[in-house]
Amino acid sequence: MSEDKDVRTEFGEAVNMTAGELEKWLKTDESRRAGQHKNGGESVGHESGRRIVGILRTNKAELTEEDEKHMRKVVGYVHRHLAQRPSGDIEDTTWRHSLMNWGHDPAK
Repeated sequence: MSEDKDVRTEFGEAVNMTAGELEKWLKTDESRRAGQHKNGGESVGHESGRRIVGILRTNKAELTEEDEKHMRKVVGYVHRHLAQRPSGDIEDTTWRHSLMNWGHDPAK
């Protein structure tokens, strides 16, 4: 059980956008353009963002094993991506937009 709490704590630290902020962001063109796209369709990060909104809106007691697996994936992605921070102003970079698709706004 303590392992679950660790995942939730790390997820809470990695995801610094609210469900509302993330949902609004996912509707933008910048969000849709960022990340790796599968066969010209939705990007992996955009799909993840929609899943994160669902997780953020789910009562903690109702989170499934699949939700927690995705939470681990999100934490890993955010940590890896933050380590690749470009120099200079990040405000309008694909790097920031990709992170935002995963629920983390490095400009916050």
